[in-house]
Amino acid sequence: MTSTPERTAQESAAPVPMSHRQIMEALSGLLLVLFVAMLSGTVVSTALPQIIGALDGSQTQYTWVVTATLLAATASTPIWGKLADLFDKKTIVQVAIVVFAVGSIVSGFAQSAEQLIAARAFQGIGVGGLQALVQVVIAAMIPPRERGRYNGYLGAVMAVATVGGPLLGGLIVDTSWLGWRWCFFIGVPVALIALVVLQATLKVPSVRREDVKIDYLGAGLIAAGVSLLLVWITFVDDSFAWISWQSGAMVGGSLALLALAVFVESRAAEPVVPLGIVTRRTTALAILASVAVGMAMFGGAVFLGQYFQIGRGYTPTEAGLLTIPMMAGVLGASVISGRLITRSGRVKPYIVAGATVLVAGFALLGLVDHETSLVFVGGGMLLVGVGVGMSMQNLVLAVQNTVPLRDIGAASATIAFFRSLGGTIGVSVLGAVLARDVTDRITSGLHKAGIPASGTGGGSLNLNALPESVQHIVRAAYGDSTGHIFTISACIAVVGVVAALLLKPIVLRSSLDLDRK
Repeated sequence: MTSTPERTAQESAAPVPMSHRQIMEALSGLLLVLFVAMLSGTVVSTALPQIIGALDGSQTQYTWVVTATLLAATASTPIWGKLADLFDKKTIVQVAIVVFAVGSIVSGFAQSAEQLIAARAFQGIGVGGLQALVQVVIAAMIPPRERGRYNGYLGAVMAVATVGGPLLGGLIVDTSWLGWRWCFFIGVPVALIALVVLQATLKVPSVRREDVKIDYLGAGLIAAGVSLLLVWITFVDDSFAWISWQSGAMVGGSLALLALAVFVESRAAEPVVPLGIVTRRTTALAILASVAVGMAMFGGAVFLGQYFQIGRGYTPTEAGLLTIPMMAGVLGASVISGRLITRSGRVKPYIVAGATVLVAGFALLGLVDHETSLVFVGGGMLLVGVGVGMSMQNLVLAVQNTVPLRDIGAASATIAFFRSLGGTIGVSVLGAVLARDVTDRITSGLHKAGIPASGTGGGSLNLNALPESVQHIVRAAYGDSTGHIFTISACIAVVGVVAALLLKPIVLRSSLDLDRK
């Protein structure tokens, strides 16, 4: 029987709440999906120095191995969210899993840094779907008021993936009979298990809408505009000056593409980023705060792993262990704040507190150098983890509370899009700053030591190929420069505090959908 528009509207207006047992069964598969998406980034964080060294890559390529995934995930997230509103959510999640698995396999077989970057970009398309769709499906099952305690489970999985990922990556690259390629292969069986579990447990009612029109033009313009901006950030002040025709062309072109994307989105029948949602006060402020959280989540994991290995000389396994304080903060804060939010129904106080703690954590990490006490570094990481745990999921929850169920996919994907965009820009900007600062410090250190800069390895991260005296200079340069980029992060994170303070105090609704008047 063909669904009529009237029947479709009735079905979407009266969703049937799921029992706790049904929710937990479905969550088992969704948590595996979230785990494999998070693992894809964290498992390579401690292994990247060795991976790039083995592929004879540079600091810029190091950054782009991460940025390519984030960029692809960012560009594809709005499309995945819109597809979840228009088609069967279960099928869309499974498609994203397959894309992720294929990208993981291709990444594992890469023979050069360029090939790895391209493969990671394809993998990022799947990652974008997995990270956004988990939030979308959960929102379709659980009312906002009850969603707080279930977000604790999400926080626990993210903490395990983020702690276990670096440890697993370190063990893989430190095990001679495995090798770094298994950092990418390891996610494939987990993805396949998640595919099977979801097939058996996920039973979310889905209403297919007629006359579906997906705004691929808008999505393409957004991706092109953001990509051009990131390319400029990566190469400015190295390949060309800040004030140059290249900078003008790239920045001007990026702004023009994004302006055209806004124009297209404002007139599209089914915009991938609905302007009506984005311009709401709660959503707009949550977007600003999410940028800061994105920088914390991605930049922290990427550059802390590099700091411990290159700046301090620890093995990948040891570097993974040293990141435990940050992940413990994420786990504890997300679980506790989630339960407290469910009890009170109020979310703003926890977002404000999380954003404030995040700034404090970054400020402490901004003081580190290559000789800083590990206890001090651990304290800074703990605060960053607490800040992320109290704010990341709750920002999504605040936005989901303001939209009807029919728009939950677009709303959730919009927040995920801007959080991922913040992470992408953050990694690119911080990576570019780090590369410039490291180069200056190495050049200065070599000059003071009377060592010629030529023949010392250039921008290569393969320290084993360098003389011991040069290794010491390179390690000191990376260790001292890392504090600089976290100081920048602290300054940007202040924007998140201001945005959180401006959020309207709300009480989360107990119904699955908005009341229709």
